[in-house]
Amino acid sequence: MKTFSAKAQEVERKWWVIDAADQVVGRVAVNAANILRGKNKPIFTNHVDTGDNVIIVNAEKAVFTGKKETDKTYTSFSGYVGGHKSTNPERMRQKHPERILEKAIFGMIPHNRLGSAVLRKLHVYAGSSHPHEAQQPQAYKLV
Repeated sequence: MKTFSAKAQEVERKWWVIDAADQVVGRVAVNAANILRGKNKPIFTNHVDTGDNVIIVNAEKAVFTGKKETDKTYTSFSGYVGGHKSTNPERMRQKHPERILEKAIFGMIPHNRLGSAVLRKLHVYAGSSHPHEAQQPQAYKLV
C-alpha cells in the first residue's frame, strides 16, 4: 500500500460562505482556517494547498467573549523609531471591521509561501453582500 500525496493541480476547490453575525470571532476563525487549509478533506496533505475558498460576511457583527472587546490590543511596528502603533477591537471595528477576522485567521495558518497562497482564498466583507455570486458558494454551518 502506498502513501497518498495530493497534487495541487488535481484538487477540486469549492466556495463556502460563513455568516459571522453574532458568532464568536475565534470560532469563525478556526472553521475558516480549517477550510482554507483543507483540513476538512480526506485528501489533506500538509505541504500542499488542498483548501477551498472562503467568503465571510457580516464581519462587523462578530463578537468577542469576555472583556476582549476593550482589553485586547493589536500592535504594529513600522520599523522606524517611534513607529509602534496599537489599537483595540472597538476602534478597529469602526474603521476596518473585516481586519479583526483577517488577523485572527492569519495567526492560524502557516507563515510561509503556503500560508500566502492559502490567504489569497479568503474574502472577508463587513456587510451581508459579496460579489462572488457567480461562483455559487454554499453556506457553511458553524459547529
